[in-house]
Amino acid sequence: MKHPMFISVLELFKIGIGPSSSHTVGPLVAAGDFLELTKQFLSENNISGDVSIRCILKGSLAYTGKGHASDRAVTLGLHGHTAKSLATQDVDQLVTRLWLLESLDFKGPNIIRFSPEKDVVFDRNDPLPEHPNGLIFELSKDTGVPLLMETYFSIGGGFISKQEEIHRLVAPIQMESAKSFPYPFKSAKSMLTQARKSGRSIASMKRKNELEYLSRAQLNQGLDDIWQAMKTCMENGLSSEKPLPGGLNLPRRAKGLYLQLKKQPETANVTDWLVTYAMAVSEENAAGHLVVTAPTNGAAGVIPAVLYYLVKHQGGTKKQVRKFLLTAAAVGGIIKLRSSISGAEVGCQGEIGSASSMAAAGLCAVRGGSAQQIENAAEIAIEHHLGLTCDPIKGLVQVPCIERNGFGAIKAYTAASLAMRGTGRHFVSLDSCISAMKQTGLEMSEKYKETSLGGLAVSITEC
Repeated sequence: MKHPMFISVLELFKIGIGPSSSHTVGPLVAAGDFLELTKQFLSENNISGDVSIRCILKGSLAYTGKGHASDRAVTLGLHGHTAKSLATQDVDQLVTRLWLLESLDFKGPNIIRFSPEKDVVFDRNDPLPEHPNGLIFELSKDTGVPLLMETYFSIGGGFISKQEEIHRLVAPIQMESAKSFPYPFKSAKSMLTQARKSGRSIASMKRKNELEYLSRAQLNQGLDDIWQAMKTCMENGLSSEKPLPGGLNLPRRAKGLYLQLKKQPETANVTDWLVTYAMAVSEENAAGHLVVTAPTNGAAGVIPAVLYYLVKHQGGTKKQVRKFLLTAAAVGGIIKLRSSISGAEVGCQGEIGSASSMAAAGLCAVRGGSAQQIENAAEIAIEHHLGLTCDPIKGLVQVPCIERNGFGAIKAYTAASLAMRGTGRHFVSLDSCISAMKQTGLEMSEKYKETSLGGLAVSITEC
């Protein structure tokens, strides 16, 4: 079994589509995997005649999957599409076409029947005990008795785990063994120890680890591609006025805010810009368009907002962007290992809180902060998101999610500034904060963990 200590920056930041990494990207990946299993099974067992596939969504996926486009994601995955390939397509148009089909485009002797309207089941009965985001895929013949079954869990950030794997996971995701890496760390404490002993920065240690599997050119290109996708998503959001889908009839605000700020820049401050930038990305995510999981889709606006402000307003360089992303990924990997980034597991503290912590660390790093100051910045940001619930209205990644990204970016900026004013010495460690987040999430009512059964989701008054 792999020892969970390392995850690549290029895995943590994934280019894909909105609106949710756990409810859209994860089911898309799971459906693609089951498609490959189905092809292999049919080939190896010489199954003749028509077969059919159905997918049962459990837990949080059943409650908010419709608003998070989980049924669309399953359909796209079963038709062979990937999140990255969809980032440049008109997904709405593609889904409209696929929705009318009653079978998959399968190059083989069998017809694989699948109709999204009836074969994606939102099962709101008891969730699966292992994880709140469960998917059960079944391949059957006319008798209805499954020929092949597989259970998946969408465990946050677009990552999935099969049922036989999830019991072996020490962390929410499977990571690479740290034994072959020069600077392995599984906690903030060990990260600081490694930095002190080696004399290297956190970004430098992370880079050295990455270069065990990637060439320097591959790593730099990967980091640049991530930033370019974030930048494209941001600028798309700043120029779009198309209303958001889903039924809330929510108008976009980022473009209007941006035009106000450009018209009177002398009246704008850093919080104005950060909120506008974060909302631009979050609105694109809500629309189901190109977005970078950072570390989730629901929190995808935080890191790009802070980075975009750094580059556009403070002269940030390509080298600094790479350093920012590497440092943020180092912190994000620790959070993933020691807690969770899934709103369905620990509430929005695991999404916005994690993104804000990562952004604070990255910004502190490019400002010249020491390893201790970077750890302090990350701790401050996550500390002030503890207890944050995930209670999206109508199961959509819109209210309160879009504005919440803006406030996550502001907290990240503030945390980095505060940490830079100090020496790095502080009372509560990042590890302690991450532990508190995990425990708070475990004790949080299921109503506040991406089920839309409590909080804001049930508190609005319809006139």
